Amino acid sequence: MSEALDRGLERALQTQPIPKTLAGRAAFLVRQLKGTKNVAAQLGVSQRSVERWLKGGGIGKKNAKKVEDAVRERWQPRVRNRIRKAAEANGFYVDVMATFGFKTTGPSTDDPRERILPTQKLSGDVARRLFEARDRGASQQEQEKIIAEGLRDSYFTDGGRRARSLEVTFTGLVRADFSVD
Repeated sequence: MSEALDRGLERALQTQPIPKTLAGRAAFLVRQLKGTKNVAAQLGVSQRSVERWLKGGGIGKKNAKKVEDAVRERWQPRVRNRIRKAAEANGFYVDVMATFGFKTTGPSTDDPRERILPTQKLSGDVARRLFEARDRGASQQEQEKIIAEGLRDSYFTDGGRRARSLEVTFTGLVRADFSVD
């Protein structure tokens, strides 16, 4: 599965993007972790590598991903916490483009196909379950199932007013963008 869900949630939890350059990202980590030696230990690289990155030196793809992940993990913690609390209390909005699969007890004409759903407001309970799943390291599939259940309730069954026995699954998530009031 793609990481579309993770990218969408990360965008929602930030008000500013992380530094674009390697030197900027390395400098941020050095400030956060109080020195190049600590950054090197955290990332499993040599201190000299970190010093080279601060000057804009080259980096391999594997280490570039480590640096990016370490920065994202530490970026704007108070903002991320505030946005998360708002989502859990008031719900959040999601724009989704995905291939949806359907199951129901009765006859159905819905073939799995790619759909772009209009913006849907999902409950704070869905947000809470999604964040808890991410915190415990749940798989992409498990997180997608939580979103699919929320979309089933808000969009496909219209809050329980129709198609009550419908099960909705993502069979191919292309894009998921989240926003919080």
